[in-house]
This record gives sequence, C-alpha cells and structure tokens, in this order.
Amino acid sequence: MSALENVSQEDLKNPDYVPPLQVGLILGLQHVLAMFVSNVTPSIIIAGVAGFAFGSADTVFLIQMSMLFAGIATLMQTIGLGPIGARLPVMQGTSFAFVPVMIGAAKMGMGTLFGGIVIGGIFHAFLGSFIGKIRHWFPPLVSGIIILAIGIYLIPVGIQYAAGGAGDFNMSKPTWGGMGNWSLALIVIIVAFWLKFWTKGIISSSSVLLGMIAAYVVAIFMGSVNFSGVEKAAWFALPEPFKYGFDINLTVIIAMCLMSIVSAIETVGDISGIAKGGANREATDKEIQGGTYADGIGTAVAGVFGGLPNTSFSQNVGLISMTGVMSRSVVTIAAIFLVLCGLVPKIGAIVSSMPIAVLGGGVIVMFGMVASAGINMLSSVNWNRRNMMIFAISLSIGFGLQKVPASVSGLGTEIQMLMTSGLLPAAFLAVVLNLMLPEED
Repeated sequence: MSALENVSQEDLKNPDYVPPLQVGLILGLQHVLAMFVSNVTPSIIIAGVAGFAFGSADTVFLIQMSMLFAGIATLMQTIGLGPIGARLPVMQGTSFAFVPVMIGAAKMGMGTLFGGIVIGGIFHAFLGSFIGKIRHWFPPLVSGIIILAIGIYLIPVGIQYAAGGAGDFNMSKPTWGGMGNWSLALIVIIVAFWLKFWTKGIISSSSVLLGMIAAYVVAIFMGSVNFSGVEKAAWFALPEPFKYGFDINLTVIIAMCLMSIVSAIETVGDISGIAKGGANREATDKEIQGGTYADGIGTAVAGVFGGLPNTSFSQNVGLISMTGVMSRSVVTIAAIFLVLCGLVPKIGAIVSSMPIAVLGGGVIVMFGMVASAGINMLSSVNWNRRNMMIFAISLSIGFGLQKVPASVSGLGTEIQMLMTSGLLPAAFLAVVLNLMLPEED
C-alpha cells in the first residue's frame, strides 16, 4: 500500500480519482472478498427450495448469474448510463432482503419467481423518481424492525444447512445433524472469529470467506467433496434469457414490489453512507436518484437471465469508510472481476461443490450479523410506549403467522403466502403503525 501513502486526502475523496494500478487491484479484490459469500448464498438457498440438487447444473447456473449480474449492476452504479447510476463506488450484490419472499415464490415455480423479479425491478427503478419523498417512512425504528425480521427469518436456514441441508429429503438422511456436518460448520465459525478479531485489513474483512475455504479444505481430506460437477462444467458460457420461463403471479409481484421499497431505502442509506464516510458530505439528490435507478434496472435485467434481485452492499460501504478511498475505478475493477467469474461456470461449480454444512457455518454468522445490524439500528430508538407497541405488534403478528401458517388457511393460497412470509406482515405493520400512531414524549 506504499503507493497509496503518496496520494493526498483530497484525491482519495474524489470519486473520479484513479489510484495506481497495483493499489486499485488490491482494493478491488478486497471489495470482492468482502461480499462474495453474501452474494452467492441466496442463489444456493433458492436452488434448494426449487428442488435443484446441491452441485447440479441448475445450482451452478444460479451461482454464475449471481456473480455476473452483481458485476453488471455495479458497473451501472460506478460508470453510469445517462440518468442511471450514482457514479459513486457502490458495490451491488444479491439481496438477502428478498429471500423470504423468493422462497415462497420459488415453491410456486421458477418462472413465477423470475416474472416477479423482472416486474419488481422495473417498479424499483420507478421508485427513483420520488424515493426522497418516502424516506421518512423508514426511520431507525421501522428499518431496524425490518432488518431484524430478515435475520430472524433466515437464522433457522443456517442451522439446517449446518446440520446437513434444508428440506425433508436432507433432514431424513441418517447423517443429518451428525458431528460430521457440525464439525465443518464449527470450523467455519471458529476460523472466521479468529481472523476477524486477531488479524487486520483484507484478511479480517474476508474472515467468513477464509473460514469457509479452511473448512472446504478439511472436507476434501475427509472425502466429503464431489468434484464431478467441476469436471463437467464449461470454461465459458453466456447467460441464457428466460431459462426458467416467465410467469405472471399477482401475489408474487406485489410481494416483490413491497420489498423493492425496502431495498430502495437501504440503497439510499448506503449511498448516503458512502458520501458521508468517504467524502464527509451529504449525497446529492441526483446520486440517490441515479443509484435507485441502477438498483431497479440491475434487478430487472438480472431477472431476465436467471439472476436474483440486486441491492447495494453495506459491508462494502464500511470498507470505503475504513480505507477512505472514494474512487469509482476501484469498485469498477471489482465489478469486472465478478463479470469474468460469472462467465466461467467452473467457478460456480467449485462453489457448488462445497459441502452444504460448510455453507451452513458461513450463513449462521452472516444471518446472525443481519439480525445484529437490525438491533444496532434499534439501539438509537427512544423506547417509549408507542415504539414498544409498534415493535411488539409487528414482530408478534409477522412471526406468529409464519410459525402457524394454518391460522390463515382460509384466506386462499396467494394471500396465505404473503401473510406467512414472516417479513412482509412485520414490515407492513411497522410502516403503517409508525405513520398512524401519534408521537409520544
């Protein structure tokens, strides 16, 4: 990093600044490492819900598309196209926020899922026209409840994966829940914790990924890794439009559009955080509008080719604050790397060859951190009776219905999917109650 030491602080705060090549490559790789696992994990979860075997060609394809379109959406943000893009170092990736909704949609069929993603992405882009006017809908109380709800919903998935996989097929195996699986998951957790707190820089920021690599190597020596999918995978492949069809389901579309509002607000927060943390200024309306356009269009384009919804990644905002480098070219390098990875199915096959318990160890940490982020937001809330009631009703009804889905079985299949998603009822109630109830001293 000696080359970076010769650069002035004013240069670092300039998004158009191009650092020395060796510095740009290192910082770009750091951005990829910080988001890689979070980016591919939703694809693996949805592949499992859709019934695709872990390591199958379909799972590899979804992983491949998650890398490719995270890179393309990031290029929309950093380079821009007309009004599209914040033209700031905004790293995009597959959104965890949509996972609860996508699980229900995938059970209806992959064509239904991707129809919802495309239309939801178009609606998301439309939000860019007036996103500033609804920011007050999502104060820390509401945002914290929503993010906490996402984490709570996903944590059991991490436990199931660590035990040997989710779903009745996996859970009926005699090895499910055995120490063979849990030992791999625990290696990930222990190594990730050690690297996070006893190392610095790029190693610390990519601790979960390195923990998963360590467990993956152990799994190879245990004979738990099947490389047949890697051998069959091609070295190069272009994306295939509408591979799984395109079906219209009004319930899924509504769910995707509602989650797009949450995702758009998250992007507004991340863009504001980049401007404040990197350059000590407020984000402009043009940057916020362009960033939201890129968020939505990136999601819509991804949906056409089998990619999942994209959003800005908050962990990369933290990297910008830590390094002080606001250069768009650094994140552009990271985006190009992801695009290249997305065009090489063998990389997706290597990820997919990883034992599910290894992924479980990683996502236990990640999903727990999502919940922790929600609690961190809620820590700034004034816990008077009003806010306590909003919190109580939102989570109680949201997760009560999710745990007892038969309680709304008389409302029809489509309404039942919305009501039992866990996240949507909690988010809807938090927003509505916060807008309706009078403030309290």
